[in-house]
Order: sequence, then structure tokens, then C-alpha cells
Amino acid sequence: MSALRWGHGASGLRRALWPAGRPGPLAEEGALSGVWGRRRSSSANPCEQDRRKDWGHAELLEVLEARVRQLQAESVSEVTVKRVGMARRLPASGGFQPPGRAQMGPEDAATEVSGRWAQKLDKEKFAMEKRKQRLEVKLQVRAQQLACEHRLRVVPRLLDAQLASCLQRWEHGAPRSHWEEQLAQLLQEAPRKLSHEAGQAPQAESASVRRESQQQRLLAFFECCLLTGHLPLAHHVLVTFHSRFRQQRRLTLAMYNTVMLGWARKGSFKELVYVFFMVKDAGLTPDLLSYAAALQCMGRLDQDTNTIQRCLDQMARDGLKLQGLFTSMPLCQEEQAMVLRAVHKAQPAFSLPPRPRPPPQVNTSPLLREIYAKQSGPVSYPKLHLPLQKLQSLFQQQLDVEMATTVAVESVEKARVLTKEVLQARNTLKQLRAEWVQALSLGLQELKASEARAARAGRCTIFPYLCVLTEEELAELLLQTLQVLPPQGESLLSLAQQLGLRVFNRHTVHRKQLSSQVRALQQRYHSYLHLLASDTPIGILKPHPAFTELLATAAERTLTFEAAEVPMLCPPLPWTSPHAGAFLLSPTKLMRSLEGTMQHQRLLDGCPPAELHGALDALTQLGNCAWRVNGRVLDLVLELFAAKGCPRLGVPAPPSEAPRPPEGRLPPGASPAHKAKVRRELARCLKVAREMHSLRSDALYRLSLAQHLRHRVFWLPHNMDFRGRTYPCPPHFNHLGSDLARALLEFAQGRPLGPHGLDWLKIHLVNLTGLKKHEPLQARLVFADEVMEDILDSADRPMTGRKWWMEVDEPWQALACCMEIARAVRAPDPAAYVSHFPVHQDGSCNGLQHYAALGRDSVGAASVNLLPSDLPQDVYSGVAAQVEVFRRQDAERGVRVAQVLEGFISRKVVKQTVMTVVYGVTRYGGRLQIEKRLRELSNFPQEFVWEASHYLVRQVFNSLQEMFSGTRAIQHWLTESARLIAHTGSAVEWVTPLGIPIIQPYHQDSKVLISGGIQSLTFSQSGDTSQKPNTLKQKNGFPPNFIHSLDSSHMMLTALHCYRGELSTHVLSVTHSGWEGAGGGSGPRRAAPLHGRPSPDGRKGLTFVSVHDCFWTHAADVEVMNQVCREQFVRLHSQPILHDLSRFLVKRFCSGTRSPKHSKNAWIGKLQDTLKSVPKTGAFDLEQVKHSTYFFS
Repeated sequence: MSALRWGHGASGLRRALWPAGRPGPLAEEGALSGVWGRRRSSSANPCEQDRRKDWGHAELLEVLEARVRQLQAESVSEVTVKRVGMARRLPASGGFQPPGRAQMGPEDAATEVSGRWAQKLDKEKFAMEKRKQRLEVKLQVRAQQLACEHRLRVVPRLLDAQLASCLQRWEHGAPRSHWEEQLAQLLQEAPRKLSHEAGQAPQAESASVRRESQQQRLLAFFECCLLTGHLPLAHHVLVTFHSRFRQQRRLTLAMYNTVMLGWARKGSFKELVYVFFMVKDAGLTPDLLSYAAALQCMGRLDQDTNTIQRCLDQMARDGLKLQGLFTSMPLCQEEQAMVLRAVHKAQPAFSLPPRPRPPPQVNTSPLLREIYAKQSGPVSYPKLHLPLQKLQSLFQQQLDVEMATTVAVESVEKARVLTKEVLQARNTLKQLRAEWVQALSLGLQELKASEARAARAGRCTIFPYLCVLTEEELAELLLQTLQVLPPQGESLLSLAQQLGLRVFNRHTVHRKQLSSQVRALQQRYHSYLHLLASDTPIGILKPHPAFTELLATAAERTLTFEAAEVPMLCPPLPWTSPHAGAFLLSPTKLMRSLEGTMQHQRLLDGCPPAELHGALDALTQLGNCAWRVNGRVLDLVLELFAAKGCPRLGVPAPPSEAPRPPEGRLPPGASPAHKAKVRRELARCLKVAREMHSLRSDALYRLSLAQHLRHRVFWLPHNMDFRGRTYPCPPHFNHLGSDLARALLEFAQGRPLGPHGLDWLKIHLVNLTGLKKHEPLQARLVFADEVMEDILDSADRPMTGRKWWMEVDEPWQALACCMEIARAVRAPDPAAYVSHFPVHQDGSCNGLQHYAALGRDSVGAASVNLLPSDLPQDVYSGVAAQVEVFRRQDAERGVRVAQVLEGFISRKVVKQTVMTVVYGVTRYGGRLQIEKRLRELSNFPQEFVWEASHYLVRQVFNSLQEMFSGTRAIQHWLTESARLIAHTGSAVEWVTPLGIPIIQPYHQDSKVLISGGIQSLTFSQSGDTSQKPNTLKQKNGFPPNFIHSLDSSHMMLTALHCYRGELSTHVLSVTHSGWEGAGGGSGPRRAAPLHGRPSPDGRKGLTFVSVHDCFWTHAADVEVMNQVCREQFVRLHSQPILHDLSRFLVKRFCSGTRSPKHSKNAWIGKLQDTLKSVPKTGAFDLEQVKHSTYFFS
């Protein structure tokens, strides 16, 4: 009940902190004694010390009273400082007798002491008066400065003397009606100096990127001011920056245009002319957007014809076309109408140009030529299993969810009995939250006021961002963050990033609701549904322990998720550009990246739109797979979850099961060794508690969402990381999770098993058990029939039977498969049984498969099943056997560690290192992996672990060099190329075979200091592009990231061909602003490929999803998917991938003019030589992959 007592006593916290007793002078002295420091030691008697106190109090009170008046004076414009009187009178007699004067008589001593102290006091008072007078003058000056700062500046201070004189003459002499004349003349003025972009001396790349980052923040500030209705403030900050030469260099034409557009929307012509003066003063040339702002403003004010015509003439002299105002400017319909009104006044015969219909853009990748090749006659989209009316209803439900921005989900935690204590805790929480919302709102108001004052002083602050949402909305978001904060705390920086994204997402949704975008979205999406429907003819921040305890006692049943954290209730929007796709209203990035980094988005925006079609269509296809919850598995998991979990089966235990740290205090005489032992045990308990809380929370979110969606069909929109690997957007409930997470999901659309579907279900089950990894497929089928009784028993009595499923590698997926097999074998016709179960096909050490194919390495290809064979090859066992050969040779030569390792080298010991070496693991990391495996061996002599792990990692790398010589050569070439690129000052870039531009976000850490009221935080950011590349991370990251981009390309090719099969092109007739067909976006019309290979039942397209190199489909379609998978792997590696990469890197990093004295020229020369030395390839025939049974199995 301590939490409840804390809650009820919260209102008395201020009283508890107030010092006891009356706040008299003695209390003040006690409160401030620490400020004055320690007293000096004295041999004076108590009477003398009391008199010293009297004098000390007098001086102290005098200073305090002056300080109080100073603080009061800071809040008013004028300050009156009164003379400070003596707080205490001097004693008439018995004054202080200083040491060394004891021989004087009492009266003489008293008189001398009194006189000396009086003189000293008069001198100090005189000095104090002088200080007060100086302070009064400073405060008056500061008050005048503040009064001036509170007035927002409108008229700019121009740096060019001629323009400044012209502005002053027009401002004071010209009548108001001549402002339009001034604008016309001003437009004809030639720029007074070179533009910033042309006039500045070449800068270092890091300085250029740093300035670009500053400019992005400034532009965002101005745009946010306009969005939140603070246009005068934006103008004021623009004027302030423009008036200072060093700050003016940060301003760009886009910033001036942003403010001009704001004044144009208000019809404020005079202020718009001020901005034009600043544009000319900055040496910039107005562009189309500048003229659009001027014409829009003149259209609103109905200006005279001559001024408008002069503006149009000047625009023509600048080489700008009038039609461009209506075809390439980001103006809304109302703004375009005002521009057109002004144009018609000067040129009545002008008519809007017809919107051009550009030719369809076609992807030029040879790998996608068939996908986007033109065929005669359209082929319809592969259909979903739901009718049009149902899909329209689901769309409306999803739209309602996203407009509400959050989703309330009932928790699956075991419900507590509603005792008096629980009800009281919930009531206390409700009251506290109301108080906190009020307090937070007040605090946000004060912060906004403070930031507004800083902005009025001409600084770029966070004030407009604080105005994006109301104080109440921001307070609610803060409390939602507190609700899910773990007791052990979370990084403050991470929380700040999440909170910023939630504010941005909510604001974006609000803006779309207020505009006409929602109505337009409904029209476009309904047209899209006609293609899909089956009936188309129709730092660390911790919560207070008391709050944690109170929250646990209240046991509230509701979890709140952001709309973008929950699977969608309708098919996602198709990806049509890097800025459009996935959720209906919630903004989603096409490419995930560290917050604040822009290099990925810049590459995507600069990429020709057609080159991204393959990736966009693959993401759309993955998101179009409909899912449902496996209810039987969910019920069993919930049963265990409510009964304190089962960690052995992946169901986390509640925090109450965490180990308890040692209780009580250490005895005074405890030895250092005992203290260290206790500290280690305490650290272990805290670490386990954190891990258990994290796992439990993750399972709680997943299971609660599964329960929430139990009877629904839902979809998982996808995006990709910077390497091109795809991921579902909803983070808590998807198919990329653990064994338990995957077992909860199945396809919403079923497929009859057909003649071979049941066999594939059995093979999949045996694969999940991990019991027959080295056996052929036929042997796995035989094994499945042998254990059929155990399979059926597991399906019928999972918790009370023989529990065979609990002993396998993937228990929950195996159980779900047992249930599916049981239903199929008991069906009247197993071939006709409609199965929703996903069957997986895994790549055999897929990274090494890509390396072997790149190098045409026959030995390596055989080890990773690129060659046909009767039995599956196991590369891990092969490496272990080669290591054993080396060990035996060393043992014979008397190497002690090799002799100790006899009988301990196994597949398990080397597997993790072999698996990760292809992804860049170093010898140091590999040694740690092997050390961990050796420590798990109970009979291995632990005193040899360190030496043995060093020996084994060396032999593992030697074995891989022996078995995969081509692979190691390619890996070394990639590493060395990246090292040299980083030394030239650039981050490594490349383009995937499907046209996705990639850049590695590894830079030197930049230290950022955030000063706060409670504490200052310093954090490191590695994604800051203004910093030099991190050479170590660039070179170690390039090989694995490049291979990941290849496996992503293979997956996307497989997805596109599985989904669309036979190939044709069909441009949709759906036309709307911002969306042209299925692949529109704001750019030119694109050709949308709609095609499908007929499956055995005549249905077009296969259901296909993936977990990187693990491909999923229906049991009936496994054979077709396997065929497509192999064909696309061969097509991918038939391209000259390494030579294409070499040519791209040479062009990107070695071309251009070089200064003969530049320090990086030597690096560029070495880089060019290295890049042109592409590793030679072997004689492996890729066509053999098509006949390899165990390539993916």
C-alpha cells in the first residue's frame, strides 16, 4: 500500500519539504550557510562569536535584500533601488575585542573597536551604493533591450548601400499605392553580388554537409512557423538573419520563398516586397516560386494591369515560362486560382496548358525486362479472396483507426480481482494523471513563452514545433510514454526520438483531415480496390518507484498503440514513390534510417523514378498478403502466459519470477572478495530482471494484439532498410519474430493442398523439428509417417499428451503444423483440404551461396548446395571436419592445445562463426563465439578455454580459406575498396541489381550536448554526415551489407515472379492528382505491371512472403516457388555484378578533376587500381543451381 500512501500524500509534498518552525533569520542562516562555505576556526570566546554573528547577519541581510530587489527588477522595465538600512544596530558597549589588544582598557578598547568597525561599515556601504547604481543602469538598459526585442522586425537592414538607400526612400517617401511599382522595378534590379552558391570558395565536404544540415533546420523552422500561424515571427527571424552577414550566408532562396508564400496567402503586399528586397540584397535570383508568390498576392489584391504585365515580362526575361507556374509549382487549387486571376488581368487570352501525358517510364534493369515488357492486352491483377464491398468496409475501418491516431487494445495479462485496493489505486492514478496533465500543460506553456522570447530575439528555436499540437495533446503523449516506461528506465534520447515521431505523425494526420486529402484518398483507394477484389464487376529516464508500484497495483487492462504500430485492417496503399505507400494517413518512410540522417532520402529522391519500380512493386506485393491469427495456438500460449509463463517454450515469465537480489547490509568486516561477489550477484539479478521485463512486455504486446485481431483479416505493410532488406512496418505483431510469433500467424487466404501439398506439410514439420537435417526429402517423409501417432497426439492433446512437439527445435510452429496435418489427414479428401498454413523454404547458408555464385567457386558451391546432390550438404560439418584435420596434424607435432581439443570439435562449436564470417565477423568476434560454445561443454577443461578459442578461430578461418578461396578473395576486395573509399573522405555507395541506391551510414561519432534543467546530456551520433566516414565500420560493413543487398534483390525478383508469373504491362485507368495508376506518385505516369502465371487451379499469382532468405508460400505452391527461386538466382548472378560494381565505384569516387597538391589524390590512385582489379572467377556453371534440390529446402 506504499504506492497508495504516496499517491494520497503527493499533495503534501510541498509541506513536507518546507523547513520546520517559523522561517526567521536563524532559519535563513541555516538554509544558506552551505552557500557561504565553512566558517573559519576561531579562538574567540562565545560572547565574541555571538557578536560576530550579529555583524554577519547585518551584512548578509543587506546583500540578500539587494538581491531580492534585483530579482524583482528583472521582471519590469524600470527599477527603483531603495537604500538598504541596517538590519541590526551596533551594541553601545561590550564590543568585539580583537586578538592582540587585550592590554588596553575596556573603555578604550570598546571605543577603538567601535570606531574601526563603523568606518569599515561606512566604506562597504558606500561601495554597495555604487554597485547598486551601476546595477540600476544595466537593468534599465536591459529592460529597454527587452522592450525592443518584443517588437517583431518587419523592415530589413540591407547590406547593400544602394538597395538600402532605395528601400529607405521608398519606405518614407513613396505613397502606399506605389508598392507594386517598387516590386516591378525591384525585379529588374540585377543581383548586387554573386549568389552564395556561386560566390563562395570551395569548402570541405564536411563543412558543406554541416551547413546543409543547418539550412535544413532553418527551412524547417520557417515552414513550421507558417503551419502554426506564426508568419510574422518567421519574417522577424528571416530579417534578423539577413541583417547579419555571417548568418545571412545560411539563408537560401527556398527560405525567402517560404516566407513570401506566407505573405502572398495573406495578401500582404508590403511585407512581400520587403522579402524581395532581401532576395536581391542576398544576390539571389527569383525563381518560379518567387514569381508565383508575387502574382498570387497581386491576384488577391486585384492590382493594376501594368504592374502584373511588368512582372510577367521580367519573368520571361529571366528565362522562366509562364506555363510552369501551373505545371511544376507546389500550389494548391485556390492558390493557382489567384495566380491565374492575376495572369488573366494582364493577358485575358491566356488559358491553362493541358496537362502533358508523358510516355510511361519503363525500368531498364535487365533483370526486370520481362516484368515490365509490353505485351498485347491487359492481364488483370491477382485477386484477393475478399469481395469489393467487404474491402471497402475494411478500408473505412482502417481510415477511422488512423484518424483516431491511437488504438486501445485490451491486455491479455491475467485480470486481477477488483478489490478495494485495486479500485483505490485506479482512482488515484486517474486523479494523478489529471493533475499531471494540468502541470505538464502549464510547464509547456512556460516553455513556449521562453522559446517565443528567444525567437523574438532572432534565434531559430523550437517554439513553432511546440505549437504543432495543443499543450493537452502533448501532455497526453508524455503520459502515454510514461505508461510503458520500464522500471529499469530507458534512454532519454530514444524516448525523445519516439516522442518527436509521434508528434510529427499526429500532426500529419491532423493536416490531412483538415484538407481535402482524405476525400481524395477514398476515391483513389476505391478505384484501387476494383483491381484487388474477387468480384470486380462490383540518457536514462526512469519512472518513480512509487508510480511503478501504483501502476502494478491498479492493473489497468488497456494498452494504447499508435495507429502505425498495429497491422492494417485493409490492403495497404501501393508504394508509388519514396514518399507514398503503406498506411492510409500515417507517414511511412520507404527506407528506414537513423533519425536525422538525410543521405538515404536524398539518394532515393535523386534516383530516376522508373529505376525504383521493381523495389516498390515488390514491397506492395509483400504487403498485399492477407493474414489471420491461429486461434488454437493463441489459446494455448495465453494459458501459459497467464500461468507464470514457460521460458523453455519461449513464453516469458512475469517479473515476479525474477531472481531476488541479496537482502540486508554487508557486515562491517566483510572481505573485499565477499563484497565483490555480492556486487556481481546484484548486477546479475538486475540484468536478468531487465531482460525478463523486456521479454514479458514484448510478449504482452504481441499476444494482446493477436487477441485483438483474433477474428479479423489484417495486412502488414512493408518497407526496407538501407541495404534493401524488407521488413513489416508494424513492430509488435508480424512474421519476423520468434518461433512463437510465427506460429500465431497463418494466411487468411486458403489453398487446396492438391496432390503434393500434404507431403510438403510433412517435410516442413520434420524441418521444424531439426531431427533430419542431413537426410534426403524422401527420408524425411518416411520419418513423418513413422511419428504420425506423436503428431496426432500433439494436435489433439498438446498439454496433456506425450508432448512430442515440446522437444523439437521450433516447438510452437511444429505444434501448429501438427494441427494442420491432423486436419488434413482426417479430411475426406486430403488433396481438397483448404490449407492456410505457410510452408517455408530456407536458403542453405545463403550468404556463402551468394559469394560462391559471385566467384563461380565450384568447391564452395558444392558445400552450400548450389550443386545437385542426393544428400544435403552441411557447410558447418564440412568446416568442422577440415578443422579436425588441421587439429590432428598439430597434435601429432606436439601442440598442447590441439591435443586438449581432441574429441571436442563439433558442428555446434564452429557453426555460429562460420555463419557470421560471411557477414563480417572478425577473428576477435569469432573467438568470443567459440569461447562461449566451449564454456557450454561441461567436460572441457575450462583453464584451456582462452587458448583453445584462439586456436580454433584461427583454424576456422584457415578452413574457410581452404574451402572458399574465391569467397575470401571477393571479401578482401570489397573490404579493401571500402577502406580506400573511406580514406578519400566519402561513405561507400552502390546500386543494387534492382536499382536501389545504397549508402552506408557509418561516420565518426559526433558529440552533441543537450543542456537541461535537471541534467545535461552528451550523446554520440554516428549518422552525422558532416563527420568523416568511420573507416573501420565502412570497411567491415561493406562485404556483409553488399551481400544483404544481393539476397534482397533475389527475394524481390522471386516475389515479383511468384506474384505475377507470365508477364505483361497494363496501365491503369485510375487517374487522380497525386496518383497515376498503381504506380503514380507526383511524377510522370508509370506503367504498372499486372500479370500472373496460372497456377494449377487457374488462379493467377502465388501467395509469397519472406523472412530475408526464408521464403513462405502455401503447401500447394511450394514446387512452383522453388522453381522461380532457382531461376531468379541464376538470372541475378548471370549479370556481371562485380564488374558493374567496379565501374560504378570508379565513376563515383575516382572521376572528376583532381588538384595535384590535394592530399587524398594518393588514396584515389590506390582506390582506382584496386577497383579495377576485380577478383577472377572460377568455372562453376550457374545453370546447375536450377537442378539442386537442397539449394532452398
